[in-house]
Amino acid sequence: MTIEFYKYQGTGNDFVMIEDRGSRFNVENIALIQKLCHRRLGIGSDGLIILRNAAGFDFEMTYFNADGSQSMCGNGARCAVSFANFLGMCGLSTHFLAVDGSHHAEIYGEEVRLEMIPVNEFREVEGDTFIHTGAPHHVRYVENLAHYPVVKEGAKIRYNKELYPEGTNVNFVMVNPDHSLQVRTYERGVEDETLSCGTGVTACALLFGKENGLNEVSIHTKGGLLRVRFQEDGKGGFHQIQLIGPAMQVFSGKISIKMEEFASL
Repeated sequence: MTIEFYKYQGTGNDFVMIEDRGSRFNVENIALIQKLCHRRLGIGSDGLIILRNAAGFDFEMTYFNADGSQSMCGNGARCAVSFANFLGMCGLSTHFLAVDGSHHAEIYGEEVRLEMIPVNEFREVEGDTFIHTGAPHHVRYVENLAHYPVVKEGAKIRYNKELYPEGTNVNFVMVNPDHSLQVRTYERGVEDETLSCGTGVTACALLFGKENGLNEVSIHTKGGLLRVRFQEDGKGGFHQIQLIGPAMQVFSGKISIKMEEFASL
């Protein structure tokens, strides 16, 4: 079996992208998804994105984490918009469908501005904060982020069944003197730190904005700079949330998959 793919990255969050307007890809084949995302046995990525037609929308994005689980992915969605535009499935302004509902996005050169779902849940959890931005996120403020044990501490929280029976993503945040943020994220489904996490930086920006009366925050990740814009909804939450940053095509290719290889995964 031969699969054509494209590789995209958004501030270091990397994705295997597959055009599937004919609905030929078996999205229930988790072993295949894991194989394609595997960094030694496959193409290698934080996740896999399938683009299909959807009635009433320019396209539908189906996102899988590297382990085959599904969620919303902000950087993945921005890359999906860029890919859809490359394929001619949408123009510079688009309305598309994802696992958490419909989204609007706009393209400005290499920058994609993605409208996120409204957010109204800010819940204190053992001195930190839980926020759902299309994916679950635990946010903790720390000092000296560069030397913080992100993987060790992130895994403790992610696998704390009493707090999060289904797991969560975990973000560690340090505030810069200019009121920008530095963020490092342990991602559920990747089970490691990633270079960037779109829904994660959105959660961090909203919390910081809520605490400091801001409606735009710049966030530095290991993979690059993102911005988040938002407006208060008058009910303690936020709407008109935009995740803004680059989305770039890295390369394209074909991969041959032998069905018998799945048994070894």
